[in-house]
Amino acid sequence: MYFLIAVTIIISYLLGNLNGAICASKAMGDDVRTHGSGNAGLTNFIRSYGAGRSLVVILIDAGKAIIACVIGGLLLRSYLGFQTGAAIGGAAVMPGHVLPVFLNFRGGKGILSGFFVALTVDYRVALLILGVFAAVYFISGYVSLGSVLAAIAFGVSFAVFHSDNWVVMFCGIFMGLLATFMHRQNIVRLLKGQEQKTNLFKK
Repeated sequence: MYFLIAVTIIISYLLGNLNGAICASKAMGDDVRTHGSGNAGLTNFIRSYGAGRSLVVILIDAGKAIIACVIGGLLLRSYLGFQTGAAIGGAAVMPGHVLPVFLNFRGGKGILSGFFVALTVDYRVALLILGVFAAVYFISGYVSLGSVLAAIAFGVSFAVFHSDNWVVMFCGIFMGLLATFMHRQNIVRLLKGQEQKTNLFKK
């Protein structure tokens, strides 16, 4: 079992290195990390190139998150159950996304991938964090504020919904804390009133 857990973690982390924003910008002969905030995530991609080109980013980041969870679920279902295995896969793909070894540890912040991890592991968490993000974004116009509160809701939701399964609960809290930590500079700018609003629907 421990060998399969290790295999799940390694494969999922490596999958996380496949970054949608970087792949899409490289296909255009550019690098998203040379624009805006320098972050390789969906928000900076939209700010730099517009929402119309973001479908590829979404498909790649969603796909790798779902595949990592499914791999973990299938490999470990006989020992820990599909959901627990999926949570382990998700908890490993997230560090691969935000701290990718093959991309000089310059990845995204984990919100988009985290949503699809939640959708695969527990749809209730996915619906909750989507609701939190949408409500905060449409009220405030700040993607970062919606992302931070969604990340917090991510960890809290896993703690509440999976208090009977410490592995799933720990994985969920870890992912929520990781995504929140990756937004630390945004939090500082929000507190100083210096954060930039983003139109996620601009062409």
